[in-house]
Parts: sequence; structure tokens; C-alpha cells
Amino acid sequence: MKTLFQTKLAAPLLALLLIAASAAATRAQDSRLQLSSLDHLAAKASQSVDVNIDERLMRLASRVFSDQDVEEREIKKLVAGIKGIYVRSFEFENEGQYTAADMETIRTQLRGPGWTRLVNVMSKKEGNLEVYLLMNGETVGGLAVLSTDVRELTVVNIVGPVDLEKLAKLEGQFGIPELDIEPAKPKTKNEQ
Repeated sequence: MKTLFQTKLAAPLLALLLIAASAAATRAQDSRLQLSSLDHLAAKASQSVDVNIDERLMRLASRVFSDQDVEEREIKKLVAGIKGIYVRSFEFENEGQYTAADMETIRTQLRGPGWTRLVNVMSKKEGNLEVYLLMNGETVGGLAVLSTDVRELTVVNIVGPVDLEKLAKLEGQFGIPELDIEPAKPKTKNEQ
């Protein structure tokens, strides 16, 4: 027989657990950017790339990589916890085919809670590069890369835990373009 205390405690405890589970699910989804605002650019682009690999497809794609090949095994380990990879990339014949407002829809999302801009490189000759991380406590819960040039625009969104030291190995895989991310090199004795 349940006591009055157990009955009164069960409902609030259940509600608290449901709220916590909902918050955890929402937090996991926060690292996924909504990129559909860029879809209209495909009609203007001479070349466009649209990659949407969700968690189910990530598991399926990771099976393609061999456990026998050292590099493929490393990529397989790297993508094991990733919930999705989403890429929108456009190349244009002429300048001015996308606007600052197009990029602002993405940047607005990246101003949300947890997101931090890690890199901001601005160059008139080579274009701009921005790298954002979504931190979940001490771990990286998502990554976004915005790369723009007068005739190119690329947004890469990786959802889930990302090992920054191993990230460079994903370049050229799953539709992620070469971003020239170089892993930190160990210091030699002379440099220490």
C-alpha cells in the first residue's frame, strides 16, 4: 500500500524526469542548424552540394570503412558518436549571388546558447572562415564552419561530439570540403 508521501512524490518526480529528458533531447538537437534558408541559392549556383547524413545514415556509412585499413579505422572511430553531418555549398559564376542576409540567418542560430566562435578569419583575397563550437559542459556537442568568398559559400554542420584533434581526417569525407584544418603538431625538444 502506497503512503500519501509516495503518491505525492511520484507525480512531481515523474514530471521532473520528463522535463529533464526533454531538455536533454532539445540540447542534443540544438547543434543542428537549420540550413533550408539557403536552399534558394541552388538555382543561382553553377554548382551546389547538399549533404544530409543523419544518425541512422552515419551508422550505415561507418560500416563502409574497413577495420583493416588504419586510416579508415580512425575515421570510423571518429564518426562513431556523431549524430549527423549537414553541408550546403554553392559555387557561383558571378559575384553577388548571395547576400549578407543569407548568412545572417545562419549566424543568428550560432548566437544561441552554448555556441562560441572559435575562429574568425577575414581576408579580401582568400575569403572568410568562421568556426563555431557548441559546448555541452566540457565536451564539444557540435561544430559549424562558415566559409565565404565572393563566388562561394559553404556551411558545414557536424552534430554530436567532435574530437577537434581528429577533425582534419573528415575533410574530403561525407561531403565535407577540404577546409585546410591542420592538427596541432607536437613540439620538438628545441621548441619546448
